[in-house]
Amino acid sequence: MRKSIENLAGRKMTGGRKVAMRGRRKFEIDRYPNEAVVGPTQIVARRTRGNNIKAAFKTAEFANVVDKEAKKVTKSKILKVNKNPANRDYERRGVISKGAVIETESGTAVVVSRPGQDGVVNAVLVKAAAAKTS
Repeated sequence: MRKSIENLAGRKMTGGRKVAMRGRRKFEIDRYPNEAVVGPTQIVARRTRGNNIKAAFKTAEFANVVDKEAKKVTKSKILKVNKNPANRDYERRGVISKGAVIETESGTAVVVSRPGQDGVVNAVLVKAAAAKTS
């Protein structure tokens, strides 16, 4: 895939065709996004510019959930993705990205990290789960 961030060619305001002055540079070439979904944890190492490595989630099982009221961080199991404002298709497929609302064992939380880039799911608790009574 050779899509680029910079729009080298395109259309004029009149609708006429613009011819690119040059081809794409190596640093302008993009790649497929890594879309983390709910499942048993799988991490992929991706080589980035400068020969660095990004640890990216393919599937995520747990999230580090911050409870601001109790001032506590807990490792909670991700149950499902409730909402994803980034993309309606992500919501349907259950993709976890920054800003996604996830259902965890601790309650409903909003993802604040970038799982496809960082390889970790950090979330802030929005609504705590009701205590189960028997």
